[in-house]
Amino acid sequence: MDFSQRLHQVKVRMAEAAVRAKRQPEEITLLAVTKTFPVETIRQAYEAGLRDFGENRVQEALGKISDLPSDIRWHLIGQLQTNKINKIVGKFILVHSVDSQHLAEALSDRVGQRGQDILLEVNTSGEASKSGVKPEETMAIAEKINGLPHLRLTGLMTVGPLTEEASKQREAFKKLKGLFDKIRVKNWAGPAFSNLSMGMSSDFETAIEEGSTLVRVGTALFGAR
Repeated sequence: MDFSQRLHQVKVRMAEAAVRAKRQPEEITLLAVTKTFPVETIRQAYEAGLRDFGENRVQEALGKISDLPSDIRWHLIGQLQTNKINKIVGKFILVHSVDSQHLAEALSDRVGQRGQDILLEVNTSGEASKSGVKPEETMAIAEKINGLPHLRLTGLMTVGPLTEEASKQREAFKKLKGLFDKIRVKNWAGPAFSNLSMGMSSDFETAIEEGSTLVRVGTALFGAR
């Protein structure tokens, strides 16, 4: 199966999941995850119409950004270390992986007047191997981040549990959607608070059914790394 066939298949699966949830397929953004894939692969996806691309590692991403069209919307989805913050300023439209108040404060200090849109990462599975704030701490940390001068909190992100059991995946996504709705009601960030980043190649349909607005898909688009 070539890339165009895989892309078509992913879009069909996304649309069918949206219909099952009585949602419009246009509400969900497909974020192509391109870590370890070469520039040529990303260019092929770009030529097929994709514009949102996600990278995990700052250094790898920066090399690709300089070689590809300027209208690509780059997302940082991997863990961000404080010593890499200066390198990302002005490079990514959205940082998905802000996983602590400390990181948010450091990011706000260093991006300055340029500002940065971010998501707060929440560990909804409880797995020790995953980053993210605890669900019970999310509201308090989100409120504090909203008070930082140079960040705009536009939503939440989670990585689903490492399991093929749809019920456990669904539980994690429901938990994030519940937190998202509670924060949105507070209206701390206004209409900008609109992103719910959840769902990957193995579970994006369940995530869409539970309210995801942005799915991070790599393997289903590009094949195994």
